[in-house]
This record gives sequence, structure tokens and C-alpha cells, in this order.
Amino acid sequence: MKNLKDYFKKAKEGKWAIAQFNFSDFTQMKGIVNKCAELKSPVILGTSEGESKFFGLEEAVALRDVLQKKTGLPIFLNLDHGKSLEYAKQAIDAGYDMVHFDGSKLFLDENIRITKEVVKYAKWRGVLVEGEVGKIGTDASRIYTEKFEIKEEDLTKPEEAQKYLKETKVNLLAISMGNFHGIEGSGVDPNLRLDVLGAVKEKVGDALFVLHGGSGTPEDDIKEAIKLGIVKININTELRMAFSGNLRRVLNDNKEEIVPYKYLPEAQKAVERLVAVKVKLFDSADKIY
Repeated sequence: MKNLKDYFKKAKEGKWAIAQFNFSDFTQMKGIVNKCAELKSPVILGTSEGESKFFGLEEAVALRDVLQKKTGLPIFLNLDHGKSLEYAKQAIDAGYDMVHFDGSKLFLDENIRITKEVVKYAKWRGVLVEGEVGKIGTDASRIYTEKFEIKEEDLTKPEEAQKYLKETKVNLLAISMGNFHGIEGSGVDPNLRLDVLGAVKEKVGDALFVLHGGSGTPEDDIKEAIKLGIVKININTELRMAFSGNLRRVLNDNKEEIVPYKYLPEAQKAVERLVAVKVKLFDSADKIY
């Protein structure tokens, strides 16, 4: 089985993207893996610091290994938005394939300093590192009732991205290009600033880019972003909505039901349906090498 670095290389060459689906519950995890196995799509399972502290770093690795052995699917684990060197080290030591250090709220030099330490620790363990420049911010657990406004000053500046990549040598870069965590109440977010992605790409040259806040992003923008070099797209809010919405509906329709294995399958199916839509959109089906 190819490693994650190989898959990113293939995705870039073939102009498709690997989905990162976040989870904090085994029912979500099963739904993601089941559908990706059916569609023969490599997949990255993501856990934020909060999700991994609830689920457990070692537990996530152990269950990933079980599901990988059972399905033969390339399943990779990424620490999403790790905020400290110490927690990134914990995820690396636990067996994660990749860690995302989010120092975007720090001054650039401090972001670079800590990222370099993460890269140094990860390199000798064969773990990839994703960095971030520009402020994406917001809350992946929120549905915004009003139009979300992107601040121009929060967008990734090409010269800062160039400096960051040159000094840290991270494997992938997450940028702020009009994307945000969470989703607008309409279900469709504002268009991406593809001009920002194009300008960053022109400045830094050969690099692998990540799109955070993929939930609700217009499909045409997703397709164009992939053409411009996005090789990983993170989906979380839409999965949470699918899972929790169907769980609420089933429990409301069956108020006397107390057996989890009787009401959780509907929430899992909702996750699977959404995963299928995203895998098709990102063109990652039948990409197992």
C-alpha cells in the first residue's frame, strides 16, 4: 500500500483531492470508512484537538488499524488544528500519519519557529506536517444565520506563504482564500477567492495546498481549486449536521427507544450518503494504488 505522501503526489498529478473527514464517534468513523471502501477511495480521518481528546489518540490509531486490516483501504490519520508542539508530539507518538500545526493566529516568525520544531520531530518518524498561513478561524460547530464576511487582511499573503514554506519545509500548506469553518444557514457559502490561491501558487511554485472549511463551498469552486493545486479538502460541519440531524429525527420519532444499535445506524447511513457525494466531487473514487 502506498503511503500518504505518495497519494498526495498522485492527487496532484491527476488533479483530484483526498477528502479529510473529521470524526469524534465510532459510528461516524465506520460510516466514513464503509463508504470509502465501497468507492475504493483513499481517505484521511481527521481529529481536532477537542475531538481527539474526547475519542483518544491511541484509540483512534488502534481502531484505524483494525478498519484498515478489515477493509484493505488506505486509511490515514491527521491531527487537525493542533495548537501546540506538545500535542503534535503526542499525536505523532500515538501513531498518526500526519499532524496539522495551526499557528495562524501567531506572528509569522513565531508560527515559523514552532512549525520548524514540529517538522523536526515528525521527520524522523515518517510523519507529514501541514502548516497554515492566513487566518481561517471561525467555528466548525456553527451554522451562521447571516452572511459570513471574510476580512481581506485575513487572507493568505503570497510573500508570507513563500517565507513560511522556505523556512519550515512543511509537506502541505493550508491557506485562507475566502474559506471558513462552519457553514451558512443557506447551506451554500460565499465563493472562494481563487485569485488568492492562484497568487500564492505563482509565488511559491511547486507546493501542495489544503482547503479547510470545505463544507458548503460551491461545487464549481471546489473543482477549480483542485485544478489549481488543492490536494486535500477538509469536511467536518456537514458531517456533523448529517449525523446529529438524523439522530435527532430518529430519536424524536421513537421516543421510547433506548437501544443505541437500533437508532445509530440511521445516523451512520446519513454520514455514508454525504461521504459518497464528496468522494464523487473530489474525484477520489477508484484511486487506490
